[in-house]
Amino acid sequence: MNINQTITDHSAASLTHRRPSIVHSLYNTDDDISISQAQHEFDVISRHLSLISHRDNSALDSDSYTDNDDDNDDDNTNTNNTHHNTDHHEGPNDPFNLETYLRSSRKQEAQHGLKIKQIGVCWKNLTVRGRGGSKAHVRTFPYALAGTIDPRFLLRAVLPALDTSASALNRALARAGIVHPSNNQINILSNFSGLLRPGEMCLVLGKPGSGCTTFLKTMANNRHGYSSVDGSVRYGHFDSATFEHRFRGEAVYNQEDDVHHPTLTVEQTLGFALDTKTPAKRLPGVSRHEFKQTIIHMLLKMFNMEHTAKTKVGNAFIRGVSGGERKRVSIAEMMITGAAVLCYDNTTRGLDASTSLDYAKSIHILTNIYKTTTFVSLYQASERIYEQFDKVMVLDEGRCIYFGPAGQTARNYFISLGFQDKQRQVTPDFLVGCTEKHERIISPVMAATVPTTPGDFERAYRNSAIHRAVLDDLLAYEAELAADEITNVDFLDAVNDAKHNIVRSKSVFQVPFYRQVIALFRRQMIIRWSNKLDIAVDYANKIIIAIVMGFLYLNLPNTAAGAYTRTGVLFMSTLFISFSAFSELPTTMLGRAIVNKHEAFAFHRRSALWVAQIAVDGIFVIGQIICYSLIVYFLTGLKREPGPFFLFVAILFMAYLSMTLFFRTVGCICPNFDFALKFANVLLTVFVIESGYMLGYQNQKGWIRWATWIDPFLYSFSTLTLNEFKGLELKCLSNQLIPFGPSYTDLAYQTCSLIGARPGENIVTGENYIKLTYSFLTSEFWRNFGINIAFCVGLFAINVVSSEIFKYGQGGKTITVYTRESAELKQLNEKLWQKRMAKVNTPIKSEKDSFDSVESSSNIAKNETTVFRSEKVFTWENLNYDVPVPAPENTRRLLNGVFGYVRPGQLVALMGASGAGKTTLLDVLALRKNIGVISGDVFIDGLPLGTDFQRGTSYAEQQDTHEPRASVREALRFSACLRQPFTVPESEKFAYVEEIISLLELEPVADAIIGDSDTGLSVEERKRVTIGVELAAKPELLLFLDEPTSGLDSQSAFNIVRFLRKLADNGQAVICTIHQPTATLFELFDRLLLVKRGGRCVYFGDIGQDCQHLRAYFVEYGVSCPPNVNTAEFMLEAIGAGTAPQIGPTDWADIWAESPQFATVKQEIRKIIRERTEATHSPVPADHNNNIIITGSTASYSTPFWYQLRLVCHRANVVLWRDADYGSTRFVNHIVIGLISGLAYIHLDNSKAALQYRIYAIFQCTVFPALVLAQLQPKYAANRMIYYREASSKMYSPIVFAVSQMLAEIPYSILCAFGFYVCISYPPGFNWAANRSGYQFFIILVAECFAVTLAQALAALTPSFTVASKINPFLTTIFSLFSGVSIPYPSIISGLKWLYQLNPMTRLIAGMVVTELHELPVHCSEEEFLTFMSPAGQTCGEYAADFLASAGGYLRNPAAEGLCQYCRFKVGDDFLATLDYSWDNRWRDLGILIAFVGSNIVIFLLAARYLNYNKR
Repeated sequence: MNINQTITDHSAASLTHRRPSIVHSLYNTDDDISISQAQHEFDVISRHLSLISHRDNSALDSDSYTDNDDDNDDDNTNTNNTHHNTDHHEGPNDPFNLETYLRSSRKQEAQHGLKIKQIGVCWKNLTVRGRGGSKAHVRTFPYALAGTIDPRFLLRAVLPALDTSASALNRALARAGIVHPSNNQINILSNFSGLLRPGEMCLVLGKPGSGCTTFLKTMANNRHGYSSVDGSVRYGHFDSATFEHRFRGEAVYNQEDDVHHPTLTVEQTLGFALDTKTPAKRLPGVSRHEFKQTIIHMLLKMFNMEHTAKTKVGNAFIRGVSGGERKRVSIAEMMITGAAVLCYDNTTRGLDASTSLDYAKSIHILTNIYKTTTFVSLYQASERIYEQFDKVMVLDEGRCIYFGPAGQTARNYFISLGFQDKQRQVTPDFLVGCTEKHERIISPVMAATVPTTPGDFERAYRNSAIHRAVLDDLLAYEAELAADEITNVDFLDAVNDAKHNIVRSKSVFQVPFYRQVIALFRRQMIIRWSNKLDIAVDYANKIIIAIVMGFLYLNLPNTAAGAYTRTGVLFMSTLFISFSAFSELPTTMLGRAIVNKHEAFAFHRRSALWVAQIAVDGIFVIGQIICYSLIVYFLTGLKREPGPFFLFVAILFMAYLSMTLFFRTVGCICPNFDFALKFANVLLTVFVIESGYMLGYQNQKGWIRWATWIDPFLYSFSTLTLNEFKGLELKCLSNQLIPFGPSYTDLAYQTCSLIGARPGENIVTGENYIKLTYSFLTSEFWRNFGINIAFCVGLFAINVVSSEIFKYGQGGKTITVYTRESAELKQLNEKLWQKRMAKVNTPIKSEKDSFDSVESSSNIAKNETTVFRSEKVFTWENLNYDVPVPAPENTRRLLNGVFGYVRPGQLVALMGASGAGKTTLLDVLALRKNIGVISGDVFIDGLPLGTDFQRGTSYAEQQDTHEPRASVREALRFSACLRQPFTVPESEKFAYVEEIISLLELEPVADAIIGDSDTGLSVEERKRVTIGVELAAKPELLLFLDEPTSGLDSQSAFNIVRFLRKLADNGQAVICTIHQPTATLFELFDRLLLVKRGGRCVYFGDIGQDCQHLRAYFVEYGVSCPPNVNTAEFMLEAIGAGTAPQIGPTDWADIWAESPQFATVKQEIRKIIRERTEATHSPVPADHNNNIIITGSTASYSTPFWYQLRLVCHRANVVLWRDADYGSTRFVNHIVIGLISGLAYIHLDNSKAALQYRIYAIFQCTVFPALVLAQLQPKYAANRMIYYREASSKMYSPIVFAVSQMLAEIPYSILCAFGFYVCISYPPGFNWAANRSGYQFFIILVAECFAVTLAQALAALTPSFTVASKINPFLTTIFSLFSGVSIPYPSIISGLKWLYQLNPMTRLIAGMVVTELHELPVHCSEEEFLTFMSPAGQTCGEYAADFLASAGGYLRNPAAEGLCQYCRFKVGDDFLATLDYSWDNRWRDLGILIAFVGSNIVIFLLAARYLNYNKR
């Protein structure tokens, strides 16, 4: 399967292949792919490489084509030019036989002694266990708070990442009750035994939840996340541990979900994989660059994705390739690994039937010729797909009930057990159906002995001859392995030949570490550069803050007045640059899924990523820091010398790197974002307080002084301070001397007011000032500089090591949690289970009984009142859709002239190849598109769509987006209450929800939390919820469904479509995309709209009984569907949706455009519009007073505003109550930060220094915005995505959403404000008088509300929380700069004083400071008294009398002569006067702060109402 070997070893005449990937180069797994084109591509490449081979005259031996890691070969000619120049030499286009070609290629490989990797997999007594066995209830806020102080919760969160499930440590911890003991575990797989030889394919079948994914992961040796894996799994001669250690990447798992970097293009994604998987041996003269470009070109040709080469891969939120194309990218990326054991998990999900069949055929040929060992699980497989497999495994609730030959043997086995198959039922459906109680048909003759439970099935299988044959084959294979060393040697040789010279033979990687770093560096540079908005925001932040700070501290004087402000600019620079790295924390955690996948594929070491990333960070941030430094350094007037300037830049650069590495390390070691915030915020608070600026080392308490040894802030700030103050002389001006005034002119009797001054001198050295103020010694400058470097190196090493140790999110069985069952829920669940058991226990004696069981499971479709009957007809004419794309194309047409209609009571199937535009068409019809240009006419009864259209429709989208902390029943009730008419009683809505739950077989999870990918419902259950939410709305006009059966097993898919059929029969209009329908399921639809690539219609018309109308259309144009072939599959093949070319010479879209059937459709649309217009334009009804009678509502929403607000607010409160980590993290952060700050300033006295420390303690309140912004913005962004999905259905207004988000936060704001107030005010000994403490608490609460509303407003204004996180440091820095702490208001230049007035933190700090310091007596400590000499014959009081009268303060010894001791402040109000604070303004400041909260609310509401970042 290794595509990267397709041109590795060649003869001079043609390509030979050492890896099986060549199959995919020739036989595409996608639609519209020409085999002849693939043949042509190989011919071209073959000729090109032969020319290179002849040019080099190199013999084809091991020495001649070994890569010696010489980078010069990358400069050779690009192969694309060769392709261009040789196209006209193409040979005849004879039909190409893939199998013949590959066998010929393999023969040539053998002739040259080239070996392929082949290794069988055998498993004996395999048992896999995971957490479960007891019903877990959802964690709530109080539970999380209790868990915060319980170390067991920390260990339970972290231990799974260390993979200690089988260790003695884990068992010891389980015995101690610290981690979950084994009795809380369940068997996911139980006692499996079997063998799959090289060259064999195994189809794994089972209902969702039966263990298929776990089995595939185990076969791929992906065991992380499971409690234990017992038994033995061997890969050839190697046990699983050895195989993991030496050959990880040779057994790979392709997961069901597609995980990629969404901003990379398809070409870049595949290019990166090739950068890490380029083999060491290549043809003579074929450079690494040529090899890479050729393979990418071939892959894009293979998958018919040349048009997507420059298109972003995208994801659910970033526009990119289609879902089917993204799946092909995943397959191609896995092919590049060149693995010997391949495990595909439901890989055909999102692919059409024809493409799925082509994919299965390709894998079959690949496996057969290149002897790979292939496991494939499929939920929906046609008979033709089933025929491609050698063996089949059937699972039921974790038990193997069949493993043996596929084909008719498996079918006959289950028939022999007493089961009857149905007419036209494909074998996979029959095999799985035997495990479904309400689907299987039991032969009356064998009713007494037929197995009915998983245990019965397992026992029957173990007693069968097939199982005995498997065990005999297993023993024979083990004997063959013991006697056959050649295969093992060949495997080792093939693996080692692909490795580069300097790679260890036992390494799992193919390229050396430095090449991994280079490849990752290139990729991360592309990712970073592609996000221009982030780069622009980063530079704007740095430049704007630099300008503001530069003018704030403009031209600092070399006087006593410039000493404190000088350290202020240095400290704020350190703080701002360091905190600007915070966005690395969420970015690191969001990237875990991709890192896990690439590690499993053995693309690179985790540590290589962080090495490359720090290099990329350095490149992008150095320019920002230089810009910042140039502006700040020279505007503020710092030491204008080259050496100090460049040291300033270097120190800030190291500060940024060290904090980047700190946040990245926290992201690696913490299990989730909320946990990381707790950890990071505590350390950051300690770092800031202990940095020396806010609390000098000499004044730090012993309990916290230890932190100075690990504080990067301290060493960054101290080095900057030493760099600036070394050699600096600070002069005291006349007004800075003590005493000063007209009568004081003799310096001998004065002293400088600056710390470090000596009596009779007006000069203070910078060294002395910082030594006495901060305990910084100039002799320690280079030591501290070196420590900064050591922090960078040490944190980098910790980051690298922790990334290799902690591995979160690697899978295992997900845990389903439930809400606690109330009396009402218990009664409802009992009724649901009684109905379910009645259905299950009803014997199925015939095929008709099986079909009718769907109807009997629910009375929804039988009750006419369950469907809002409407006579309105939906039509669309000449529908086109164009989207913007990069130049030179500029626009691309995705829909091209589509016509159609749907009447009430019709079920319309929308089908086509993957990427043909099916989802796009549904989005356009359902009014979900908000970018691009839509042209054409879409009417309801001949009238344009009104504002009530989206309210009257339901759209089950492809992406399953739900509120993760709501239960299934709550989600359905929420939809029913807000989308059904307000006049419908709530009891009736709830009863309807219960019927939906029964229909969708969601009874076991009715009260389960929907959750996310790690904790919650399975993919299949989530899909059912998506459908249920839309069905619960009872749409009046239309029901749209985009791939409702994707990810479901065949029986579930049939049940869903059967129910849609019953809805249509009762008057509902339904349009549904479907990919892989069985013949029986396909016939349930009334009409078909078939589209091909480019959004062109191929057919729109009736399907008919046994598809007679559809067949007749194709027969009319010379194409006949064989009687034993599924028509749905055949028609896709006929139009060229698969690898084979279309049938017939003329484009089927052109045939349709010129057909009489198309003309009839257009006439019918015109007729419908005319008839419906006449029918609906009757006179307006009126009463006898001529008052108009309102017969229908055209409102956008089904329910009134107050009702929406009540329901949405209730859900928001429930969600926050259940979001335990969010609430507890926010509360704990406030408590811990308040406590650390309070204890740092514990037991403050009334000294002069204590006045400043009180302000610094109060200054900690300014962390509210930083705390809340960091936590609430990601939360809001996630909630907004849910809102976008619900708002598109007009469930509730944006104002309701915004108000509910604010109101839900209020209880937590009160709790956090109270906790912070107690912790920040009690330890330092703040004034607890009622009038003081009440004010302090209330203003803290208002500040908390300000932080919450600011976070919400900023998140609503920005497209993503990553962009918002870039703005956060800017805002928090502005708040800190202009709060009056780092630089008092009188010292701010007049041009920037308005920023002080507009700063909400100014009001907070001013109000709190005056409340605390008003009338507080001041008693200077011994070292705080300023000393000066009094003239002979004068006492200190006499000499300083005039000075004291104007300056305030007091003398300690007024009666003494000679040495006088002076304290600058007598009461706190004296100190407040220097800051321009007044007791009289505190209520004014509180009012202004409340006004700021109000302005945030207004901005938030306007942004939520008018800004829509949901681009689709």
